[in-house]
Order: sequence, then structure tokens, then C-alpha cells
Amino acid sequence: MNDTALAVGLCLASAVAYAAAAVAQERLARAAVARSAKALLGSGAWWWSAGLNAAAALLHAAALRYGPLTLVQPLGALTLVAAVPLGARRAGRRVATTEWRGTLATVAGLGLLLLPASGPAPDDTLTLIEALAVSGATLAVILMLTADKDPRSGLRHATASGLASAAASALTQTVAVAAGRGGALLSVRVVAVALLVVVFAVGGMLLSQRAYRGGLGAPLAVVNLANPLAAAVIGMVLLGERLQGGVPGLLLAGAGAFLAARGVLLLTRTTPSAGPGPGAGPHPGAELSVQVGRVAV
Repeated sequence: MNDTALAVGLCLASAVAYAAAAVAQERLARAAVARSAKALLGSGAWWWSAGLNAAAALLHAAALRYGPLTLVQPLGALTLVAAVPLGARRAGRRVATTEWRGTLATVAGLGLLLLPASGPAPDDTLTLIEALAVSGATLAVILMLTADKDPRSGLRHATASGLASAAASALTQTVAVAAGRGGALLSVRVVAVALLVVVFAVGGMLLSQRAYRGGLGAPLAVVNLANPLAAAVIGMVLLGERLQGGVPGLLLAGAGAFLAARGVLLLTRTTPSAGPGPGAGPHPGAELSVQVGRVAV
């Protein structure tokens, strides 16, 4: 099995685990138990979702050992494919036509981004200075996105979650590649970067938990859009990764970004044809339509 195929297989397994965790988090986010950190930490269901996230993160980290950021990150959109129907089933309703259209548009767009992103197994890594610069810049943007305490800020928190996950992935790749080379795992650089991975991975999970209070589809789509775009920037600017195919490749990537953004907008306007089952809470699109245009993705 070549490196690209192995990276894709690991991404598929990771996406399924992330989808199950996202559905669990979304249900907790709309329940009273999710209104405080103390309540979450005392919830067995939350710890189950955290365990699924951890398993998905480990699979994702393994994928980053064999594939570049520009390849691995867009495959995270597969989480959306699994999570939207799974979430609808858990809520006791059918997936709305608009949800399918939004999901397919987002995934198709990220698929177009994926075509020019395929490349060899990663070889370059971030220096400690670069890792600190990426961390500082990401943290600054996250703070700007989450500074507003508006209760309807789900998409901003989703964008922040995607950025945190992208930073965690870029940093994880440095640790994974260094380990694959048989380097010193206890060196100052590797230990410092590993600690930053933990900070951004946990931060991304908590930000997504907050984002899911208004539903699952649109916030998850935003996470899956912000994540690969931010990771691609890091990969191309600092890790020497390049989109393949020259000008046609860039055009494909641009078309993919437009289509994915269109899918996110469709998901923010979703009105399911059937209401949720007993105790399921409001439908995913109920509180999100007013947010369109308020978050830059």
C-alpha cells in the first residue's frame, strides 16, 4: 500500500470517529448539561464523546505521517457526510433535502480542493520558532472570533474550532515526521510542539462544543471548511507544500472553495421537513439562518 492510500484509509476511519463524537457533542450542547464546564466534566456522555475525539485525533495524526496537510485536511469533510444523517436519525427525523444539498456541495467543493493537493509523504517540519508563530497567530484570531459573547455566535466558534484543529494538525505533523525519522522524541522542540498540539486539540473540541448549541450541520460544515483552508496556508507557506497542476490546479482549488462555501450557506438555511423526535430539542437550522453573512469563512 502506498503512502497516499494509507493516508486516505486512516482519514476515513478518523472521519467516522469524529462524526460520532460530533453528534454526541451536539446533543449535549443543546441540553442543560452542557451549560457549564463542571456539568460537562461530570457527564459520562461527554467523556464518551471526548474519547471518540481522542481516537479520531490519533488516526488523523497517523494519516499526517503519510500524507501532506493539503491532502489530509480536506478529507475531514467526510465527517460531515457521516454526521448529518447520523444526527438526523438520532433526532428522530429525516434528512432534509437542503441538508443533503448543502452536505454534498461542501464535500464536492472540498473534493475539488483535494484533486490538486495530492503529493508525496511529508518531509519538512516546523522549527520551534515557526511552531510558536503559528500558535500565536492562531490564538490571536481565535480570541478575536470568540470575544463577542453573543449567544448566537455559533458559526464564529465553529470557525475558531476549525482554525484550532488546523494548527493542531500542522503541529502534529511535525511531531509525527520527527518520530518517523527516529529523531529525539524528548528534544525541546518536539516536546514543546507536542504540548501545543494538546492545547489546540482540546481547545478545538471545546470550541466545537460551544458551536453546536445551535445545531450540527452548519457549524460542522464551517469547521470542515476553515480547517483545510487554514492548514493549506500553513502547509504552503511554512512546509513547502504546493498545489499540483499549475494554473488549472489553482482554478480547481478556487472552484472548490466557492462550492464548499455555497454548501455551508445552504446548511445555515436548513429547515427540516420533519421535526425532531421527543426531547431532541430545536432542529439544527432553527437558530442559524440569522447568522449568514456574520462570519467570514
